[in-house]
Amino acid sequence: MATTEGGEVKIIDPIHQFVINNIIDLGPLSFTNSALWAVIAVVCAALLFILAPANLIPTRLQSIAESLYEVVDNMTHEVLHENARTYFPFVLTLFLFILFANVLGLIPYSFTVTSHIIVTLALALVVFIGATIIGFIRNGFGYLRLFVPSGVPALLLPIVVLIEIVSYFIRPLSLSIRLFANMMAGHMMLKVMAGFVVMLGVAGGWLPLIAMVGLTGLELLVAVLQAYVFALLTCMYLSDAMHVDH
Repeated sequence: MATTEGGEVKIIDPIHQFVINNIIDLGPLSFTNSALWAVIAVVCAALLFILAPANLIPTRLQSIAESLYEVVDNMTHEVLHENARTYFPFVLTLFLFILFANVLGLIPYSFTVTSHIIVTLALALVVFIGATIIGFIRNGFGYLRLFVPSGVPALLLPIVVLIEIVSYFIRPLSLSIRLFANMMAGHMMLKVMAGFVVMLGVAGGWLPLIAMVGLTGLELLVAVLQAYVFALLTCMYLSDAMHVDH
């Protein structure tokens, strides 16, 4: 809460931007602002590749689409090697959805889908459960060797196995909390700083506005980086599922 020069009290509420509101009430189900912006993120990701022409001399839109494609293609080849082609569509889809959800959330009066842990946890559970199923399909019960690192002394083996089991089952939590916390904290910071800039007005000079632009650029970088990290960790979990150390 702060008071302007005219005596008017303005309340800075950085939490209000995360409130989920019903748009269409369907009884036990409802279409919310979170669902709306999730659909928008999916549509934008699809349109990027549908509308990007395949010209010899690429347009800006084509360059963006090809750059994103190449980033994920290189990532999957470096981590998954011979299995890159198999899981590339899944990793690319996941990366694009998170990327567009993060970036669209920077638009004023929009909604950041990935700022809610229920969304990020759902994405993380899809990766975790999928990787676990793939691990057992590819290795059978030999997949349990993942929890028994080679070369560990027998005396320390029970402790190491326990640590490996805990670290394995904590993967979806760490994956979801990392994305959720970064998006929520960053957007709260932008909301507070934007409120200060508006309250200061002309009296604050150009410095607060320049700082706000810089923070927005930093948050854009974080939005892109978090999408990349989520996709990279997905590749690493899939790699663990297919290459158990026997």
